[in-house]
Amino acid sequence: MASLVAQPNRFDPYKNFKFRLAFAGQPGYVAGISKISALKRTTEVVEHRDGGDPSTGRKSPGRTKFEAVSLDRGVTLDRTFEQWATKVWNFAGAPGAESSLADFRRDLVLDVFNEAGQKVLAYTIFRCWVSEYQALPDLDANANAVAIEHLKVENEGWERTDYMPPPEPVIEP
Repeated sequence: MASLVAQPNRFDPYKNFKFRLAFAGQPGYVAGISKISALKRTTEVVEHRDGGDPSTGRKSPGRTKFEAVSLDRGVTLDRTFEQWATKVWNFAGAPGAESSLADFRRDLVLDVFNEAGQKVLAYTIFRCWVSEYQALPDLDANANAVAIEHLKVENEGWERTDYMPPPEPVIEP
């Protein structure tokens, strides 16, 4: 495995507006994703002390939790989100067959790009499943906005994928 080396000429941090999401193992990206919430994990603090210790306590790491990830995209004829959400609970399913336990979990791949459109970061989000699905937003005849479809995806962790971005392009005058 190649060691990752920082871009020596890169001073500015990457922006948060160029990204794409894919289902791991499937070609192409999910169309129209406009917003993805933060990848966040929290480790509980376990406080303890021995009876003979001074009045101050000690702290140790406890359980780690990974927060759900929210995905937003404009409503189109593409039913990818709806079909995935239906695997967890299908209204039309027969009694006892409302869920598809065999394939309701998916790994997601989140790619982040620099201003020139080059992939610079990649994360894999593991064992995701849909815990909340919103097919349509509030509709308002007086509004001037895009209809947004929303998913809340539970996950069991994520990790940054080793990825060496290409050299950033230089525009010669």
